[in-house]
Amino acid sequence: MTHTTGQDLAAGLEPITLGASPLGKRPEIGTELGDALLTGRHHQVDTSNNYADGASERLLGAAIARLGGLPADRRIFSKVDQDPDTGVFDADRVLRSFEETKERLGLDTLPLLHFHDPYGLTVAEAMAPGGPVEALARLRDEGTVGAIGIAAGTRALMEEYVRTDAFDAVLIHNRYTLVDRTAGTVFDEATERGMAVFNAAPFGGGILAGSRTRGTKYAYTEPSPEFLAFLERLRALADESGVDLAAAALQFAMADPRVHSVVVGVSSVERLRALDGLVDAVIPEEFWAAFHALGTPPPSPAD
Repeated sequence: MTHTTGQDLAAGLEPITLGASPLGKRPEIGTELGDALLTGRHHQVDTSNNYADGASERLLGAAIARLGGLPADRRIFSKVDQDPDTGVFDADRVLRSFEETKERLGLDTLPLLHFHDPYGLTVAEAMAPGGPVEALARLRDEGTVGAIGIAAGTRALMEEYVRTDAFDAVLIHNRYTLVDRTAGTVFDEATERGMAVFNAAPFGGGILAGSRTRGTKYAYTEPSPEFLAFLERLRALADESGVDLAAAALQFAMADPRVHSVVVGVSSVERLRALDGLVDAVIPEEFWAAFHALGTPPPSPAD
């Protein structure tokens, strides 16, 4: 596998990437959902070494085996993660994490591998000679990985990593939605460098899709009263306009020209089927005009 530049990677991406972080959290549907993720309309799946303690990758690997191998039109992106027991995230851990991923998926190469959630070390430590990012780049240079990315959720940290010029892609979650634009600066920095940009979690942890499983939390954090008031005005506008707020959230995340693919977490086959309706929904321009008239959202609790 040859090195894929950020621009080449971006040019080949589909607008939707299916997020497999929920895969494995409900064992009773894991087999059915794993198969569905690899046989439907959308051809890109995003997973990680640590999702569901490795079950996400194992279930995808089992689905690949049932298909007799990964179909040529499908792509799986994954991430290296810190050691789940010790928290160590050094060069050796990067290599071991990737070996675990390959074994679970039953694949020898991946088109994209992210450095995931490096919160336990400084950027200087990650970028040091002999460090984890150098190990990740070596996988790319050796041809077992087509491109490398940085994936996390903290805007300032992501900006710092993007500015190292070490990565081909960036994935940031919960930071560019109907109610949060803080990832805009990350997108700008990445665009200047020709990086592929993934905008993950367009529903802010579910609150923009009508989910109440996390109560009033946005991106796993309790928001301010001002933030909730803005969200209620947005919901009221959607209701008045006859617009599905989840469809608006997804299409807003997809519409930014700096974004090459939106990562949407899929927790069930039913949600996967419903995704097509959100993608294809026709949202009147009057709604968007009224939405923009609401002004800039209050600061997000997530950053």
